[in-house]
Parts: sequence; structure tokens; C-alpha cells
Amino acid sequence: MENEKQLMRSVQLLRSFWNVQKNIMRFVQRTAAENGLTVPQYSILMTITLYKVTTQKNVGEKTFLPKSTLSQAVDGLVRAGMLHREHVEGNRREIQLSITDQGKNLLKTIHFHEGSIHQVFQTAIEMLSEEQFEKLLETHLQITNFLEAQATDQGECSK
Repeated sequence: MENEKQLMRSVQLLRSFWNVQKNIMRFVQRTAAENGLTVPQYSILMTITLYKVTTQKNVGEKTFLPKSTLSQAVDGLVRAGMLHREHVEGNRREIQLSITDQGKNLLKTIHFHEGSIHQVFQTAIEMLSEEQFEKLLETHLQITNFLEAQATDQGECSK
């Protein structure tokens, strides 16, 4: 009986994350499309903004995009002037990426656009008290750390 209750709790939690993720993707898809981007391109821009400069390999690891999808999306962003791409000095196989001013400006525009994923999340967190918000972040971090440790223990790369 206790095992069944624990299983139901894990199913409830998984469904909860699934529903949040499904709804996030709905807004991400709409936000990307409204700004002339594909979802992979939007994911790449959002990932690169966390770093001043990073490698294409690192972006692939963070976004979980297949190499061909990543390559095509990066090519499109470079052609559109959103990203700068160059070979890493001393390593012709490694590609270094950085966001351009044009890319930064697009992300700022997206961030403040009514109905964008950023605005929707801003509205959602305004419904939470500061304590609820901090506890939610703490809980997410705890679950993330556990899942990453499990993946590492099973021989997968983490993060």
C-alpha cells in the first residue's frame, strides 16, 4: 500500500512537470515564430546569452539539440546577423559562438513583448509570494541535482 502511494506521488509530480513543460513549449513556439525564429534558434540564443562567448559543442550539450539541427540553426542565426561564429584559435574543429548586438536587441525586444514567454512567466511569478518563489526555486534545484546525479551514476553526461 505504501509503495503504491509513493508511486502515485511520483506520477503526480511527473505529470505536473510535464504539464508545465508542455505549456512552456507552447509559449516558446509562439514567441519564436512571432520573431522569425525557429525553436532551436530561440533556444540557442537564450543559451548563449548566459555566456559572453561559448563553443558550439557547449550549446549543443546545454540544449540537447542534435548536431545537424544545431548546425542549421546556428547557420541561420549567423546569416541573420544574430550570432558571430569563428574557429577557436589553435583548434580548427572547435567553433566559438557569441551573440551580436543585433541578437541582444532581438532578445530584449522579445523579453518585453506582450504575450512572450518572458512576460507570461513574469505574470505567473507575480502570483507567488517571495517565500513561495524561493521555495519553488529551491525545490527545483534539489530535484535537478538529484536527476543529474542519477544520470551521472548511470554513465550519462550531466548538465
